[in-house]
Amino acid sequence: MSSLQALCSGLPLRPLPENQGRWAGVPHAPVRTPGLSPAEEQLALRNALRYFPPDVQELLAPEFAQELRLYGHIYMYRFCPHIEMRAYPIEQYPCRTRAAAAIMHMIMNNLDPAVAQFPQELVTYGGNGQVFSNWAQFWLMMSYLSQMTEEQTLVMYSGHSLGLFPSSPGAPRLVITNGMVIPNYSSRTEYEKLFAIGVTMYGQMTAGSYCYIGPQGIVHGTVLTVLNAGRRYLGVEDLAGKVFVTSGLGGMSGAQAKAAAIVGCIGVIAEVDKAALMKRHQQGWLMEVTDSLDKCIERLREARRKKEVLSLGYHGNVVDLWERLVHELDTTGELLVDLGSDQTSCHNPFNGGYYPVQLGFSEAQSLMASDPATFKGLVQESLRRQVSAINRLAKENFFFWDYGNAFLLEAQRAGADVEKKGAKRTEFRYPSYVQHIMGDIFSQGFGPFRWVCTSGDPQDLAVTDQLATSVLEEAIAGGVNPAVKLQYVDNIRWIREAAKHQLVVGSQARILYSDQKGRVAIAVAFNQAIAQGKIKAPVVLSRDHHDVSGTDSPFRETSNIYDGSAFCADMAVQNFVGDAFRGATWVALHNGGGVGWGEVINGGFGLMLDGTQEAEQKAKMMLSWDVSNGVARRCWSGNRKAYEIICQTMRENKGLVVTLPHEVADERLLQQALGP
Repeated sequence: MSSLQALCSGLPLRPLPENQGRWAGVPHAPVRTPGLSPAEEQLALRNALRYFPPDVQELLAPEFAQELRLYGHIYMYRFCPHIEMRAYPIEQYPCRTRAAAAIMHMIMNNLDPAVAQFPQELVTYGGNGQVFSNWAQFWLMMSYLSQMTEEQTLVMYSGHSLGLFPSSPGAPRLVITNGMVIPNYSSRTEYEKLFAIGVTMYGQMTAGSYCYIGPQGIVHGTVLTVLNAGRRYLGVEDLAGKVFVTSGLGGMSGAQAKAAAIVGCIGVIAEVDKAALMKRHQQGWLMEVTDSLDKCIERLREARRKKEVLSLGYHGNVVDLWERLVHELDTTGELLVDLGSDQTSCHNPFNGGYYPVQLGFSEAQSLMASDPATFKGLVQESLRRQVSAINRLAKENFFFWDYGNAFLLEAQRAGADVEKKGAKRTEFRYPSYVQHIMGDIFSQGFGPFRWVCTSGDPQDLAVTDQLATSVLEEAIAGGVNPAVKLQYVDNIRWIREAAKHQLVVGSQARILYSDQKGRVAIAVAFNQAIAQGKIKAPVVLSRDHHDVSGTDSPFRETSNIYDGSAFCADMAVQNFVGDAFRGATWVALHNGGGVGWGEVINGGFGLMLDGTQEAEQKAKMMLSWDVSNGVARRCWSGNRKAYEIICQTMRENKGLVVTLPHEVADERLLQQALGP
């Protein structure tokens, strides 16, 4: 068993650790099929060996070559550390700066087996969301962080530590870029090769920026989505007896079961991987499980009749479940589902993100590696069948939305009937949850703000929960508009439910959808509590990249941008740069995330509060920019709610001056000017 001190001492070379290969009893990433040429295989091996001195290369070369040919990537399993991987209290890390220790705390949380989807392959969530590309990169970064001073910045290129560079105390301590590939070469096929040869990495959103907080992060978003879907589609506040059907219990999708319980509906979630399903059941996130479709339908009917709160995991393929629901409708006339979505990792459909209904789980994994072309054909056929069943149910009083996982995009590419007549390029027959459900929230500046108590003490988290609740209650008492009040009330309910439902997995963290005012006020309250000793150690502020300003993603976060700029990435890049010089402790910019490689540019940050006045000033400056940037962009695109919010923000902050759009007063002018 290694110690934290040993973990920060650089790669263990003399002696080399024993190569224990892939561990039994933990889930592993699917075999990758990058299709490297012999010359590219040599390049991959050369790139891996450059982390090691010549005297060990002869031993490691055949070992790494075998990994490349067996698994499609060199993970360097020999160097997977023998330590309990978890978020240790910040004071235990051997560092020269607290900021470096806070970053270590976050990295080790992302690799905690209770949190990570495939911990030995350094995948946190989403099937391929890497923290690092290989274990040498992990050891190297931990060593650099332990050495780093307040006058250095660590630069990361897609998992690789380029080095420590002189900088100022006010600069970020860490700057991360993941997957920054030249646009013409940013295809999925090119990515597989570039990742295999070890020169780029898919960091998802918060995997490669070290800001993932376990499935709790998406529980809150799913709670808000399902609540607002009930309001919008069903016209109800109370979801008792309503049925929500979806799929996926692996990484982030594991949140769906807990969200169903919190909102009080009946959630039926299909999952093909029994290990993932049982993990959620053992964690208490999934109330019941069955591998019988008959029993699943029987239990659904019973819960619906009794208006029970239920999260039911079906061990099987979701296509079978959708087709059975169609069968029940056609034979009995009974519609057994009210709301539906999908959270398979469809951004990565041909490498383990989506399993075709025609094959069992093990068969699919085998075919995926041995015959990728046939596997792809089966996936696309399965997508067509799934959409066909959903389309039949949607003719009744059933509502489906895309959860931003590229499900409808991949279904369209597979030839499924998802077209919407007269639609814009980013629209399908069914809406993205951003377009119809969450879009107004982003336009008002609300998004997934989060924090981590680096002491690791649950009592510190309880204090932050109390402080955040008080801030929101005071804001309501001071008077806010009805739309903002509704979000604040939902958030207060969330904090109370989160504590009751024991949502912490990994680090002592909380997520809260908040607007600019709320984020700043909460940050100030936390910082003062640290200064007063009410919170025992620094608190790291962060957010999901899936936020107001952090992500340009035409099929998700910016799918409701209609001025033609949905495919432009200025907002996310500007956000990354602006956060860096306004006080962020670290910043990250990624290609890919959510809907997949080449489909999105997104960025995030970490900001450490340590109780100092300097930390408070950084929080006020950086958090204000981090929200206003996106609201201003949405305003310029023509969004009325964003227009109102940014105008209000300008009135409250005289230093903020935003260009406002003028509407075309008479639409006939356009036709007249362009007419024949």
